[in-house]
Amino acid sequence: MAAHCPGNFFQRTRHAKKVMALDLGFLGDTVHLLPALWMVRQAYPGAKLHVTVADHIVSLMDCVPWVDRVWGYMRYPRHATLRENLDMVRRLRREKFDALINLNGSDRSSWLTFFSGAKERLGRIPDDGGPPFWKRMFTARVQHPFDAELVYLQRCHCLENAGFPPMPSEFHVEIAPDNLQAAEISASDQGTYFHISPFTTADYKELSPSRQAEFIAALTKTFPEKKLVLSCAPTPRELAKMEKLLALLPQKPWRVFAGNLDLIQVAAVIKHSALHFCGDTGTLHLAVMTRTPVVAWFWPNPALRVWVPAAGKCRAIAGANQPGETFLCGVATDDLMQAARGLL
Repeated sequence: MAAHCPGNFFQRTRHAKKVMALDLGFLGDTVHLLPALWMVRQAYPGAKLHVTVADHIVSLMDCVPWVDRVWGYMRYPRHATLRENLDMVRRLRREKFDALINLNGSDRSSWLTFFSGAKERLGRIPDDGGPPFWKRMFTARVQHPFDAELVYLQRCHCLENAGFPPMPSEFHVEIAPDNLQAAEISASDQGTYFHISPFTTADYKELSPSRQAEFIAALTKTFPEKKLVLSCAPTPRELAKMEKLLALLPQKPWRVFAGNLDLIQVAAVIKHSALHFCGDTGTLHLAVMTRTPVVAWFWPNPALRVWVPAAGKCRAIAGANQPGETFLCGVATDDLMQAARGLL
């Protein structure tokens, strides 16, 4: 068997005792890895399964107890230093992995794969093939279009191309009840509230403060039976924005989480909501993961179709970025209300 043949990878590694899945993306990337990670778990039922994710996302991995060990890698709020990368390589080599799987395709994850010392290394090659030396980093490589379908489907199809038994692309996650209790929300509150993530990482992806206040007021008027829960990330930018938004609202929401929940707790709050509202931000992927109905407003992002399901429980409304305008335009409150009624 040729070592570079992707279809032979699983055949060569089916008796592996220790396997690493390496993915250094942000929250959306990690969520979209989970169906493929489940395929890996099922393919190596007797192996110790490790996974590496960005350090600030490690808490999310509590929802996959079938992973034996989670490693954190520094990506945010800063990049890993040379010393930290060398330490990561030493730790990887010390484990003596039988197989390492990298479906991310990024340069840093590929270099770590190459230096990991794993006996077999499966890597994803960029659409353009990458530099000539890129293919030498892996003992098997797959090439699958990055823009053809949803990201989590792409990754599952990469594994199939590497010889893994095909399976339905599903999210097998478990969120313990105590994560909802940490947010002071009880099981009896399930379905009685809407969850809103008003902010993203940049103003041009967000509704203006006045439009957000108008939208929240419309929710209260249109759905008086539903309570409102707002949350944001624990960054100075979002904390300041939350304070300003709350000052514009005529009444305080039922719950406000200003950066004081970890990712698995946020996922629990979203999972038990009747509907989730957000922009182009990580909580959108948590809604997809937990199969929660979601209404999202988006800037004109050409990559939208690979991250957001086009049907089912998701409604994405694309806005526009106008010259001279700081915030996202073209997302009408009436359109958001109509999308919400359609999902409910």
